[in-house]
Amino acid sequence: MSPKNHKVRVGISIGDFNGIGPEIIMKSLADKTITDFFTPVIFGSGKLFTYQKNIFKLNLNFNYINEASQAQAGKLNMVNLVKDNVTVELGAPTEESTKMAIDSLEAATEALLKGEIDVIVTAPINKDEMVKMGFKHTGHTGYFEEKFNKKGLMFLVTEDLKVAVSTHHIPIAKVAENISKEKIKKQIRVLNQTLIEDFNISRPKIAVLGLNPHSGDGGVIGSEEIEIIGPAIKELSDNGILAFGPFPADSFFQPNKYKSFDAVLAMYHDQGLAPFKTLAYEEGVNYTAGLPFIRTSPDHGVAYDIAGKNIADPQSFTEAIFTAIKIFKHRSEYNDLMSNRLQPRKMAMDNGIDEDLPDETEG
Repeated sequence: MSPKNHKVRVGISIGDFNGIGPEIIMKSLADKTITDFFTPVIFGSGKLFTYQKNIFKLNLNFNYINEASQAQAGKLNMVNLVKDNVTVELGAPTEESTKMAIDSLEAATEALLKGEIDVIVTAPINKDEMVKMGFKHTGHTGYFEEKFNKKGLMFLVTEDLKVAVSTHHIPIAKVAENISKEKIKKQIRVLNQTLIEDFNISRPKIAVLGLNPHSGDGGVIGSEEIEIIGPAIKELSDNGILAFGPFPADSFFQPNKYKSFDAVLAMYHDQGLAPFKTLAYEEGVNYTAGLPFIRTSPDHGVAYDIAGKNIADPQSFTEAIFTAIKIFKHRSEYNDLMSNRLQPRKMAMDNGIDEDLPDETEG
């Protein structure tokens, strides 16, 4: 089946159910026609979702299954991880809600690795509580890097603004020691390839921000721009990648500047995410770039303060679902295209012909 006609199987981990996770998931799936576009597979609890759908007065019917391979197109599928009653305490994490967040994430990831789902969309988690229960990572990115044995890049995206961050969840005091020329070069290459494969941008233009105020002011306020960031950009530019900068972060996020580029690489979390979340508001999607599988999430947290009040906006979660589907289709089409381009060359080489070798019959 061609990627255009394939109904993508979207795995959904529920996050902390005492936050807004189940609410935004169900609101995103409430439209009766939603299954015309993809096949949802939620990894959660039937009794939990039945309880919460009654709170929010949502008319949803789930198809309960034991594993993702049993999911049916045209239905809201629920892999029923817990068949017992669940104690819901909206507005605060509990041991039960934290454990289910971990179990849901692990079950969805296992289904992804087994090919039972095509993409994964993760609802917000409470990182601190999960770490207390033995979860080894301070976020989804590190978890997926370990599972897929490949470094990922935190990439926040909308249609008009795309921002990656070089360092993820680390203290500001450790940012400078966690950047290097080789690391930045590798991240820009990943970003460049992601824009080509996953976002269908043929010649991406990438802006790179400086680390220090005013991009170091020629070395007066720091030397990282001169010694690390600038040389990394130049080496890549010399090799055909359209990377520019380093730009001062304080003045970069003006519409007439950032809209001239396809993506931005910031040096640390808040340098990139603060302006992104201000400009993108509820439309932003967190995408882990550079991995062999596709994972997205909304760009907000568990929001305990509004849990259960029926006011959580599902827009970012809905955007995360459709962004994952779009990326899956773009990547599938790109892989098909590359495979078709390579086939004639393979056939020629199998027959002893290599177009890169000089023809000995000439001259």
